[in-house]
Amino acid sequence: MTSRKLISIPEEIILKRIFLLRGEKVILDIHLAELYGVETRTLKQAVRRNIERFPDDFIFELTGDEVDQMVSQNVIPSKSHFGGAVPFAFTETGVAMLSSILKSPRAIETNIAIMRTFVAIRKLALNYRDILKRIEEIERSNEIKFTSIFQALKFLMSPENKRQPIGFKQRKQ
Repeated sequence: MTSRKLISIPEEIILKRIFLLRGEKVILDIHLAELYGVETRTLKQAVRRNIERFPDDFIFELTGDEVDQMVSQNVIPSKSHFGGAVPFAFTETGVAMLSSILKSPRAIETNIAIMRTFVAIRKLALNYRDILKRIEEIERSNEIKFTSIFQALKFLMSPENKRQPIGFKQRKQ
């Protein structure tokens, strides 16, 4: 292990740059370039030189509608920000593959931080599923109890259920 100074990218910064497109968690080329400290065109150039390493499930170009969606959500400032270039979206595996073509110390450290963030997201998703499953179990087990309570409340509140007042009537004299 070398004792070089590690860069520290807060997980929150990376999380803010992960979006859901086409059912995949992705990071746009513009945000990756920012994290790696390179120009977007330099990142794209490196990818194009090694395009055989990036199948469709690793990277894809955004459609016009997807770009519009990203602009409307303030993910990217405007279409003109790209100067006519179509943005790339990198899946988790695409980001991992970037580590094989970007070899600067900063790129390596950035990749490690991004991979750790993707793993943290996966763990959170698993915990969320477990909690949701437990809530559903509790709802099922208590459904009978709540059904009985709701039936009793409906009966008591129904207009046909006019009960006679309890107590003494005063007679008019």
